[in-house]
Amino acid sequence: MDGTGTGGSGVRGGLVAAARGLPLALVSIVCGIVLFVLSVLSIAFVALGVGVLTTPAVLGVVRSYARWRRALAADWGGIAVPDPYRPRPRDPRPGVTGQVERCVFLLRDPATWRDLQWLLADATAGFTLALLPTVLTLYGPYGTVVAAGAWRAMRGEWFLFVPLTSQGAAFLAMGAGWAMTAVGLWAGPHLLRADSRLTRALLAPTREMALRRRVDRLYETRHDAVDTSAAELRRIERDLHDGAQARLVAMGMSLGTVEALIEKDPEQARRLLAQARRNSAEALSELRDLVRGIHPPVLAERGLGDAVRALALRAPLPVEVEVDLPGRFEEPVEAAAYFAVAEVLTNAAKHSGAGRIWLDVGYSRESGALRIAVTDDGRGGVDASKGTGLAGIERRLGAFDGVLAVSSPVGGPTMVTMEIPCVPGGRAGSAGDADRWPRARP
Repeated sequence: MDGTGTGGSGVRGGLVAAARGLPLALVSIVCGIVLFVLSVLSIAFVALGVGVLTTPAVLGVVRSYARWRRALAADWGGIAVPDPYRPRPRDPRPGVTGQVERCVFLLRDPATWRDLQWLLADATAGFTLALLPTVLTLYGPYGTVVAAGAWRAMRGEWFLFVPLTSQGAAFLAMGAGWAMTAVGLWAGPHLLRADSRLTRALLAPTREMALRRRVDRLYETRHDAVDTSAAELRRIERDLHDGAQARLVAMGMSLGTVEALIEKDPEQARRLLAQARRNSAEALSELRDLVRGIHPPVLAERGLGDAVRALALRAPLPVEVEVDLPGRFEEPVEAAAYFAVAEVLTNAAKHSGAGRIWLDVGYSRESGALRIAVTDDGRGGVDASKGTGLAGIERRLGAFDGVLAVSSPVGGPTMVTMEIPCVPGGRAGSAGDADRWPRARP
């Protein structure tokens, strides 16, 4: 850390810390005490029934305040503080029942109680750490005022360790004050970072909380994977029953009729044979499409790079592709990446109004992840919560601890970035420089 988070080093950094310290101290003590008292009273009133209605609202304010202080710790102290809260239930029940469930959910979350501990610590230790840079820095100007004549009205009092009994003592007090200012200018940034570290110590998730979130994530992704597999099986069964199977049955019936007509009516038998040939060709085409939907042959034979190039060639919009992979990956990883790219390209072609798409596929050895970026020059404004297919992609990637990020300001461009932790190996493939982040296009 170079001190940029607290305004830089030296005199400038100290002055910035002094300017920030006083408002931060006031916010810490006022918000800390008020929110702690309201939270305790609201939780205590749960037994009377009133707290069930007030506790979710009060704890929501506490969490919003804590999130703001996490952001402040990152901006001013250069210390990132992750969010420890459990994700809320997706579909809360309406009415009083839902309010009770929300209240119970919040009270069972360990992060709630850590927030309350932090409010007390921030109102005491945090208040002191934030106030010191301002107080120490003001000693110099205060000592100058004392030496200018104010010492006469303060005769007999102490300024730091100096009794104010004469003009000489006042000048000594001024020197001591500016020495304290120098200490404040030097120590101010460090004190604010200490306040940020206090915030991280009490607001960051503990190891147990991180493990619990990891277990919850794995539980959710396992169910999503099972549901996705079941849905895929149902789709395959439906496609086989309604498509290839129906055509094969029709072809069998036609051949049976041909067998009966081949001597009586050769011309009709010839027409039925031609129809059976068409049915067989269509059934074969449908089976190929079905197999391609399960695991595309180009993906199995030539790898992810050539498979996404094939997707780009079939896309209705011009797609510029850049692939830089060190080799092949495990089949499930390649399949997840392939179908995720296919879904994003389909969404871009249908909904974005774009004229061109850029697809970058690369691998970073630093993070050990396959990274894919799909950028289009469309209208933007993508909302992942409104059924654009991105939620399905996120579930697909979640089975591999993958992540999905979307940047789509109104007016565009839209950039969808996917990352799947994995290691290359197991197959031969084209080599290349893997230490590259997919580049966004302007």
